[in-house]
Amino acid sequence: MKTHAQAVVIGGGVIGCSILYHLAKLGWTDVVLLERDELTSGSTWHAAANIHGLHDSTNISRIQHYTMNLYKELEAETGQSCGVFQPGSLYLAQTEEREHQLRLQEAKARLYGMNFHEVSRDEAERLHPLVNFDGIRCIMFEPDGGNVDPSGVTAAYAAGARQRGADIHRFTPVTATEQQADGSWIVRTPNGDIHTPWVVNAAGLWGREVAALAGITLPLLPTEHQYFVTETIVEIAAMDRRLPSVADRDGEYYLRQEGKGLLVGAYEKDVRFWAEDGTPQGFGHELFADDLERIEDNMMRAIDRVPAVGEAGIKRVINGPMIWSPDSNVLLGPVPEKQGYFCCNGIIPGFSQSGGMGQMVAQWIVEGEMQYDMFAWDMARFGDWADAKFTKARVGDQYAHRFKIHFPNEERSAGRPARTRPVYEMQRDMGAVFGLNYGWEHPLYFSKDVPDSAGFTRQPWWDVVGHEARTLRDRAGIIDISNFAKYRVTGPGAEDWLNAVFANRMPRAVGRSCLTPLIGKRGGIAGDATVTRVAEDDFWIISSGMAERYQKRFYDQVRLPAGTRFESLTDTWCGFNVAGPESRALLQRLTNVSLATPDWPFMRSQMIDLAGIAVMALRVSFTGDLGWELHCRAEDQAALYSALLEAGKEVGAVPVGSRALMSLRLEKGYGSWGREYSPEYWPQECGLDRLCTRDKAYLNRDAAMAAMEAAPRERMVVLAINAEDTEASCADATGGEPIFKEGTGIGRVTSGGYGYHVGLSLALGYVKAASPGDEVEVMILGRPHRAMILETPPFDPDGARLRA
Repeated sequence: MKTHAQAVVIGGGVIGCSILYHLAKLGWTDVVLLERDELTSGSTWHAAANIHGLHDSTNISRIQHYTMNLYKELEAETGQSCGVFQPGSLYLAQTEEREHQLRLQEAKARLYGMNFHEVSRDEAERLHPLVNFDGIRCIMFEPDGGNVDPSGVTAAYAAGARQRGADIHRFTPVTATEQQADGSWIVRTPNGDIHTPWVVNAAGLWGREVAALAGITLPLLPTEHQYFVTETIVEIAAMDRRLPSVADRDGEYYLRQEGKGLLVGAYEKDVRFWAEDGTPQGFGHELFADDLERIEDNMMRAIDRVPAVGEAGIKRVINGPMIWSPDSNVLLGPVPEKQGYFCCNGIIPGFSQSGGMGQMVAQWIVEGEMQYDMFAWDMARFGDWADAKFTKARVGDQYAHRFKIHFPNEERSAGRPARTRPVYEMQRDMGAVFGLNYGWEHPLYFSKDVPDSAGFTRQPWWDVVGHEARTLRDRAGIIDISNFAKYRVTGPGAEDWLNAVFANRMPRAVGRSCLTPLIGKRGGIAGDATVTRVAEDDFWIISSGMAERYQKRFYDQVRLPAGTRFESLTDTWCGFNVAGPESRALLQRLTNVSLATPDWPFMRSQMIDLAGIAVMALRVSFTGDLGWELHCRAEDQAALYSALLEAGKEVGAVPVGSRALMSLRLEKGYGSWGREYSPEYWPQECGLDRLCTRDKAYLNRDAAMAAMEAAPRERMVVLAINAEDTEASCADATGGEPIFKEGTGIGRVTSGGYGYHVGLSLALGYVKAASPGDEVEVMILGRPHRAMILETPPFDPDGARLRA
């Protein structure tokens, strides 16, 4: 066994072998995979191994589409069969909401050139004569859907990796991973040690244990999962073709052909956790005892839909473990606190995603960044707050609701609250309905009468949010922005360090602020921030709260000068945004400092006394209106909030939640990180090129310059959706909807909602080959809604209110 390697992959399941294959495919051939037992041990070997291309997330759809197409290429390349069966997949909608979901996916398939379309009942019955389609509102067909052989796919990845020079060592357990002073690692095994700059944890069921060797805790928990295979079914045995699989997610089961019978699997409500304290080291190819009574309700729904299931005997039952993250997405990416340690753990639909997942990991390690924005998979979306209690509650919820639709704006209550601010109980007593943002509870809206709900159409809280938004525009609103990330950089090298990190030039005068992008490895927008110079050697950074751990990777790439300190204030400081035409009058009641524009212009800041409380105040607002951000120590939050609410009574101000804030920023055309701003988008495509200084060095400057010298591939635009169409559907865009022009796909929505002040259904999105004034179609609920690309944002396009 070699003693040095470019990367060491730990885990010989389908994901580990895919990562090894894709590393070698990108030119890293001095790579090693270590497997404690035989390849496929753990959860790979007993997987149902279904494959499908479409997903609610556009980028996950792209990854799954790549994976489905890769298997045939792997077979041709390696000579190893992947056992690919692609008779297609039928997707059934029993409910209106499921129909909305499927029609939206069909529209996305048209935009991205994927094969997914509606079929009639007659055609569906021809494709699968054993299915009873009574009660089905809509049927979609994916011709490339099907299943693969788990062992064959894993062997093919392994063969392809070996052919390119990679090494695989079976029966070689990892006993230690030790980080060296230079950030590299020594991976220890009974068969020898390997020195490497990259450790990749793809250990599947043992992901927690392997992570713990490096002092890392991962929010993962295994559960049992069952499926069964029937005896031969006469009708299937008589056929000369393979039947398509059936995705009847409203019935909470999956079904496909296996041999001459059928395979039926279910995610039941009665979740059974396993190995909560750690996966046994001796576990490998074992299964659990059958417990079909636990999935009896799901089985009966499957029998109602496909009566042949109930008429056939059961040939075998598979009850094996799966390991889950709190949101059922993979934990992927370099650990921000551990240089050179990469995680890829907690994968559920492994055979639909294995190829694309391996490709993304290889791109990140070899090239420094993935081609797609995959924050939904990034392990940095969780922090220490995702403890064992939170993880168990969320995993239980995810398993039991595996096939439940993930609606726009949906908030699930399991495991909450995880983290709260001092005013949490006060806000709750005021009627706050809370959402989750990087573990923090934050108000979505305020109402004692309207509980939260989720769906594709306008919900009962729509009017409540509208009242908050209109009140802020007419008078004033008080928004809790404590979930924003806050940092402080101090010391003699603070300005130089910030200039070396961010694309814009840092403010030179005390009390001035600037907006600035953070640039990714490929020249895209990895983040956006407001940086304020509080004193000569004292700066504040305000940025996206959910991106705090993600953006740490970028900050750590630039060494701090001697005597300079970087610290996060997110946990210890809180914040409010007071905005609207009466915001100045409200705040002036609480301070002797003049807030008049000549004394305090837009984008200025200072430390002031507000109601006897020390506050860092910035004249800026994500609402696009006149306003101030006010940041105080956590112990002062309750007193400041009480003072703001009391003073607000005199001007008619109300507490405002984040859903109204999202509406207000749409009216102003403001982009948001994770939606309009991401590493996929170049600065000039989202209007941030003016904030990228060309005459200084900064992180990934060359990539930004190269990107900005190229013609934009597409541009961010504001769209107004036709009122008649939105009123007829009672729905607004939310994000992800395709945009068509004269039948041709030209882009997609990144954010959407209703602009209550301007009275328009609005969307932000990216389009190509289109200009302001053009009429387009936005596929809300998967159906065309007429829209127009606006020349300017509908609210305060000249910034008069903002700077008043």
